[in-house]
This record gives sequence, C-alpha cells and structure tokens, in this order.
Amino acid sequence: MNIKIRYINILGILAISLGTSCVDYVPTDEYQVEKPESIALQEELNAYQTLKSYVDSTAHPNFILGGAVTQSEYADKGVMYRLINSNFNEITAGYGMKHGAVVQSDGSLLLDGVNAMYVAAASAGTSIYGHTLCWHANQNAGYLNGLLEPLVVNSPAFANELDLSAAMAGDLTEWESHGDMVLSEGEGMGMGTPAFKLTAGVSVSAPGDLQLVTPEMAIVPGNEYEIVAYVKSDRPAEGRISFEGLENNEPEIDWMSTGMASATFQTSMSWKEVRFRVRDFQGETFKIKFDMGYTEGATYYLDINNLYVYNPNGEPMTNNLVVDGDFEAGTGWGGWGNNSTRGITEDGLGFGGEGKAFFVTNPSVTGGFWEVQTSYELGEPLKNGEAYKLSFWVKGDAQGIIRPELQSPDYSSNGYGQVMVTQEWQQVELTTTATADDRSRLIVSYGEFAGTVYIDNVVLSSASLSGGSTTLVQKTPEEKEAILSGELERWIAEMVTNSKEHVNAWDVVNEPMDDGNPYELKTGIGKTDMASDEFYWQDYMGKDYAVKAFQWAREYGNPDDLHFINDYNLEYNLDKCQGIIDYVAYLENKGAQVDGIGTQMHIGIDSNKENIAKMFEMLAATGKLIKVSELDVRVNTPSPTAEILEQQAEMYKYVVDMYLQYISESQRYGITVWGITDSPDDANWLPGEHQGLWNLNLNRKPAYAGFVEGLEGM
Repeated sequence: MNIKIRYINILGILAISLGTSCVDYVPTDEYQVEKPESIALQEELNAYQTLKSYVDSTAHPNFILGGAVTQSEYADKGVMYRLINSNFNEITAGYGMKHGAVVQSDGSLLLDGVNAMYVAAASAGTSIYGHTLCWHANQNAGYLNGLLEPLVVNSPAFANELDLSAAMAGDLTEWESHGDMVLSEGEGMGMGTPAFKLTAGVSVSAPGDLQLVTPEMAIVPGNEYEIVAYVKSDRPAEGRISFEGLENNEPEIDWMSTGMASATFQTSMSWKEVRFRVRDFQGETFKIKFDMGYTEGATYYLDINNLYVYNPNGEPMTNNLVVDGDFEAGTGWGGWGNNSTRGITEDGLGFGGEGKAFFVTNPSVTGGFWEVQTSYELGEPLKNGEAYKLSFWVKGDAQGIIRPELQSPDYSSNGYGQVMVTQEWQQVELTTTATADDRSRLIVSYGEFAGTVYIDNVVLSSASLSGGSTTLVQKTPEEKEAILSGELERWIAEMVTNSKEHVNAWDVVNEPMDDGNPYELKTGIGKTDMASDEFYWQDYMGKDYAVKAFQWAREYGNPDDLHFINDYNLEYNLDKCQGIIDYVAYLENKGAQVDGIGTQMHIGIDSNKENIAKMFEMLAATGKLIKVSELDVRVNTPSPTAEILEQQAEMYKYVVDMYLQYISESQRYGITVWGITDSPDDANWLPGEHQGLWNLNLNRKPAYAGFVEGLEGM
C-alpha cells in the first residue's frame, strides 16, 4: 500500500468539501456518498495486524520487539497495558527502575512500584528489560553526595579527664606503648593535627603486641564516664580497647553503636567513632589500653585532638547562650527589611542534610548592610569586657556577605566582621569582645546578600570556657572511591537480586561517552549547572567504574543474563560510536563481559541516513548483540502535514531496513520503540514532537505502517 499520495490528497479533498457544502438533496438510492478519505486511510491503517504479528518467532526466535512505558501506567493495567501487550514482547520502564526512582533518602530501596510492574508483566507473558543500573542522570544525588560530606566531630562540652597537653606538645613520657608506635604530625582528623600511629609487624600474634596505654586518670567512684576515640587504618583491620582498673578489663562492648556488643571493632581507611560508657571501677583511677595487635602489616591512626574521657553528668564547660541554636524545636528569629522573609526549613535541609535550619530570603542587595536583619534576644546582657565566641554553619543559594554582631538597645554594637557565604555549608568561628554593659541581642545583617541564607547550629558562648570544639574532616579521594564503590555494588546487588525472576537483560551502563570529547567519559567536574539528580560515578571511581558495574551485575544476576552498554547520538556522531566501541574493548580487557551495545536513536525526519547505515555497520563489526534501545522519530514541527507524517513513516522504515541489512541474525537483540504515542505523558519524553506510532487518541499513524513495512523485510 502507498499511503503517501492518499494522505497528501486529504487537504485537497477537504477544501473541495468545504466549497460544496450546500447541495440539493439527492435520494440515497440514486447517489452513493463516497467514504471520506481520512476515514478510509485510517481504516487501512487499522487493518494492519499488531506489530509483533510481523515478527516470525519461529524464524527469528531471538528478535525482541520492545516498547517503553510508564511503570505505574503499565502496572495499573489500563489502556497502555493492553496496547503494549498487544504489540510488543518486552517493556522498558522509562523511569521507574532507575536509581533516583528506587533509592530513598536513607539509601534503602523502595521496590513496590517495580514489583507491581513485574507482576503485571508476568500475567501478560511480557518480558522486562532492565533500565538502567549505572547512569549519571536520574540518580538520588542528594543521598550519594551526602555520603561524601565531611565528617563533623563535635567534642564534648565537658572537662576531659585525660590530659592531652603533653602529648599534643610531643611529650609521651606518661604514655606506655608496645610495638611500633610514634606520634605522627599532620595525620590527625583536623588540619595539621597529630595522631598516634601504630604499625603492626608481621609477627603480631596477640592484641597486646601492638598497644598504646594512656596515663593514669583520676575518677569519682560511682560515676559513669564516657570514652570517645576516633580511629582508622590503612586497610581493613581490627582492634579493641581494654582497661586497667575495672572489674572487667576486657569487656565486650557495642563500640560503634551497631546494636551488638563484641570483643573487638573493625577499622578501615575512614575515621570511625568509638564511643561507649564504663562505670565498674575498682578504685579512684584507671587506664585505657588500645590493643591493635590483630592484623599483620596494618597501620592504625588514633586521633589525639578528639580523644576524650569525661563525666556526661558533670558541669558543661560551654554554655550556649542561644537557646535552640540547632532550630530543631522549630523556633526562628525575628527580623525585618526590604520585604525579606524568614523561617525554619523542612526537616532534612539542615547542615549535613539532617534536621532543620533557619533561613532568610532577601530579594535584593540594599543600600546598607543593616537594612535587612534578624535579631535574637539574649536571656540577659553580656558581661562588659568579656570575649564571646560565635560559631555556626552557613550556606546560601548564591554568594554574598552577611554580618553578625552583638548589639545594645541603642543600636551600638560589637561586630564580628564580614562573613563570606558560599553555596556549600561552611563552619564560621568568630570572636569579639563586649564593650558595654547592655549588649543584649545577637544581630545578623543580610543587606549585602541577594538570595537565601541558611544558618544552623548557632553557638554563642564565653571565650573563657573551653570544650565543644568542632573538627571538620574531609574525605580523601581514596575514601570517596571506596564509599561509592560499596554503594554502587549494594545498589546493583539489591536491584538485580530482587529482579532475577523477571529480568534477563539489563542496561548495565548508560550514556558513558562525552558528547564534546566522544572518546572520553562524561564528567561532572567543572559543571556549574548540575541538575539535582545528576551524579557522575566515574568522577570518583575512575574509568573502571563500568568494569565493576558489569562484574557486579554478573555476580548477583542470573548466569545467562544479557548485559548491555547503551548510549545516544551514535548515529549523529560517528566518533562517539567509535568511542563506545573502544570503551567496550577496554572494559573487556579489564575483565568485564559486555554482551551487547544499545543505540538509542532519538532521531528526526531529517537525520543523516548515511550516518545511520554507517553506525549499524560499525556496531555490527564488534560481533556484539546490537539493540536499538530507544527509537523515536521527531517531526520537528508542532503541526505536521500529511507529507511530513509520511516522511516520519519512511524514516521508521529506513531504520528497521538498515538494522536488518547490517546486523546479522545472530547479533539482533531487537528494537525498542520509545515513542509509543504522541502523548507528552508517557515514556517518550518528547511532548509536542509527534514522534509516536500512535497519536493522542491512540489511532495508528502512517509511522505505524512504515515501521511494519520495515519488519516485513525480516
């Protein structure tokens, strides 16, 4: 059938009918009304069989015809469920199986929607293509970035019963040690701070073979004391803390608040907090022993600055003059100026992605910094002549300046100076001296900042009191790689394991190649417009991130699962096509098994046909399975004519023709149509582009006939 001429003639027929709408009545038995051309053409399209009827499953048992669909729409078993099952052998969820859709804010996987789709597909006998395990888009980037945030260590605001002053100065006279133990400058958690460095030899055979013993500490019998330590090692290792002066000097303890007591704790390259309480003292003194003689060759680091022994029921050494400085009670500060607004954020928007914060939004920079302010009234005036420390965490949605100060009712003040606010959380620690008897409020001015400022964990205290210091510990590149490697493995393991009964083919790695540098991987480094769900695993795990992804998919899935790498614009940029071919060769040289390459093919009616043919030729030469994974054809106009719709049909047919011409029978995985309908609501993601095989009313378009004619060439 040639539907091209017939569709082009529609406009002329409609014009004639409009011009002759007033005619004399003619009895129907003498005059037969010809069926409208548009109806006749639609009937011809409707006369086609369903798409999968054109694939001979006996002659071509491995060819899979797939369609993309919204997960929930399919699981609800509505009209799209029936349309998909009638025409396709396999479905691909447009979004529902991706990291961003499944991984929750705490890292857990919410699989209810995924499993509902599995059940619906199973009842229809339709297979599912897993899309996708490792990508840079549609990720829960907030959760992943949270794993990489600095470790924030707040020391107890109490007197330390363990005198560290001599050790901090390099004098270890009062400390005992066994094995290789030294004081190592710059190896502590804070910038330039020291640590105890203990190195296990190859002959360690008992915990005490590598040991550090504290000086003797005086305690008050009957009181409970909390011990806090931070430890790491250059490899996975083991350690414990024992005592001298307790009823049980080798207790089993829940060292790291895991909910389970044990004789030892585990260490790794990241600093870990060891925190617990003891009270079974034999007398008025005791010692702590750090026993590290467990793992041959391991090197341990024990931070000095944050090694603490204190009475949690004692007298606090820091008295925060700002009540609810963490804003968890939901109490904000008053303020005024320039139509600014202020309040408390939702839970989860505080520092570190936890709890609440106070915010101020100033619509524009003002003539004076004081024209936009917030005010916190202190319980009583500060002491004249005393220095006061102010610390808080702050970030903004832009860069700018704020100014905190201590103020009197007559508006005189002692300022803390300018604070530069950036778009990342940073801790500010400042000191100023009250020079009047009536400094009774804490003021922050925002007139120099246009945008929103977030403030959290505000502490105002007398500088004469010690304790309560904060250490910010940045994670090293090695730590970040290890953290994300573990996280990617966990995500793949849980997702693939959950899906084993329903999914036998996966997009393991999606869109790895860079558009501007098609022989290199995409990167988020240097990007200033990163989307909220954008996260580049490769920036932390390196070029071998995909090697690990393929290996984990193989390890946790079915032995015969098919694993694909998938990318777009391979027909548009043949260098990118060669780039992904080269990357596949690299992955397999590194030990990954890549079964196939997916080419997305989001193309238009004007796409370069020679490039399309050449792409298939290049992909075929790899010997891999080749899948057209996300086919749709844009018409490039919101109001396509009949001629344009016919061009769309021809392009659909051409893609199928070239696929069948260049991809051998043994390499054909199949074709997945992404643009099922013209609706902007389903998985096709191209509203207004009329790219589908069906229109908004689910009527078949000429594209349907073009796609069928391609399949008939199989």
